[in-house]
Amino acid sequence: MQNQTDAGAVPRRIHHAFLPWAASQPDAIALADDLITLRYGELPAAVDAVAAQFSAAGVRPGDRVLLVAENAVALAVCIMALSQLDAWSATVNARLSAREIDNFLDHSGARRALYFGAVSPAAQAHAVARGAERQLWPVIGEVYLGALNTHAEPEPVFADPAQQPAVMVYTSGTTGAPKAVMLSHANLLFIGNNNRVLRKLGPGDTVYGVLPLSHVYGLSALLVASLVSGAALLLVPRFSEQALAHALAMRGITVMHGAPAMYAKLLAWSEQTGTPLLAPHLRVAQSGGAPLTASLKTDFEKAFRIVLQNGYGMTEAAPSICQTRMEAPRPDCSVGQAIPGIEVRLQGAELDEAGVGEIQVRGPNVMLGYYRAPELSAETLTADGWLRTGDLARVDADGAYHVVGRSKELIIRSGFNVYPVEVEQVLNGHPDVVQSAVVGRAVEGNEEVVAFVETAQDAKVSVDALRAYLKERLSPYKVPTQIVIMQHLPAAPTGKILKKELQRIAASGN
Repeated sequence: MQNQTDAGAVPRRIHHAFLPWAASQPDAIALADDLITLRYGELPAAVDAVAAQFSAAGVRPGDRVLLVAENAVALAVCIMALSQLDAWSATVNARLSAREIDNFLDHSGARRALYFGAVSPAAQAHAVARGAERQLWPVIGEVYLGALNTHAEPEPVFADPAQQPAVMVYTSGTTGAPKAVMLSHANLLFIGNNNRVLRKLGPGDTVYGVLPLSHVYGLSALLVASLVSGAALLLVPRFSEQALAHALAMRGITVMHGAPAMYAKLLAWSEQTGTPLLAPHLRVAQSGGAPLTASLKTDFEKAFRIVLQNGYGMTEAAPSICQTRMEAPRPDCSVGQAIPGIEVRLQGAELDEAGVGEIQVRGPNVMLGYYRAPELSAETLTADGWLRTGDLARVDADGAYHVVGRSKELIIRSGFNVYPVEVEQVLNGHPDVVQSAVVGRAVEGNEEVVAFVETAQDAKVSVDALRAYLKERLSPYKVPTQIVIMQHLPAAPTGKILKKELQRIAASGN
């Protein structure tokens, strides 16, 4: 079996992460969803069997394979199997459009695409539209295999885990062409281990895995972190307030990761339905992927009686850069100190009277670059290894960072700097607001502030009432020119608000 290696050796590939636990706790659950449960002792053979299927399908070391899926055990096993072959997995969310899937297939030069129709009707629809062949694979069951790309050229393979790409993660950061972040095995293992240490993960933990494995947060901080820690990962394809509440109450969840919007929706659902939130085993709750607001942190901690931890990162950093510490609970919404083992600096902070500068990071979490985009890689990575994040922050005397926004999102109104996150935090403090997003709109010789607000289901709050609320709490130049109330803010599967879409709406004036 290809998976066999010294269980005590330092992992060099992500599929090595679980091997020590396969030996020491073979009966403990490693991965579970509503269809499949795999124990640690079963994982090596499962990964071997699926790797053999990929190999028989023509996948070679250095090939890229597109995995069109939603969270499932089958997807997790395939990611590990491709690691074993030294192929690169590129997981994309099945809920994306056909055009986006086509773009990713073309850009990646994928040797094959695999569609997980058994767990995702959306993936099945993509498979059928492309004439993929239905197959039954060992362990993971029904999949749809796309046509062999005979023109695919394998990339070089490196023994060094810091040089060998494990995955490509497509991001939504640019307007047109796909942007694929190449992350190495060392990147993912570093962040998995960081999560294990800082969140004290280990055997006996059950992690709720609703953040998509197509996103780096789910990939490294949930999948790799759970497997390297001997924890159980419960994989969930889509977020549902009711399903999350049930899992917290009845399924022994000890660790929860989520975007702020998920926590906000859970609390709003509890209040609207009168359903108490019970989480008898929950010991770690982590927020990430978007700014955390003081009101949400307070409401969550009141409901669950544990600290809502916070963090900051980006796909290009695999993703963790800063995290709060469990041994030092914070009353504020700081993202905490830099994680151990990396360097962080605030470029230009010395020139700003508030000490705000661009976050730049260097260390074993930083990506290899963007696939097939050397110019973009050179713009983002300095010659001496610093990653330019484009995010703005200030730092406290104790080393804790406060992210104030993206440099590209900074609104300059009548000569004054408006950081959207500050306006959003005030808006989110209103009892009728679930979440909000603030963007800038260019007008002749100036910029305007536009706020989009998602209110609670039965809320009757008006635009005038929200504006009055803001005027009491913000300087006049920070009060939005326009406030738009929406039933739901556009969001990615991670819960991250799609600000580019809101910027387009704001620019159109609709």
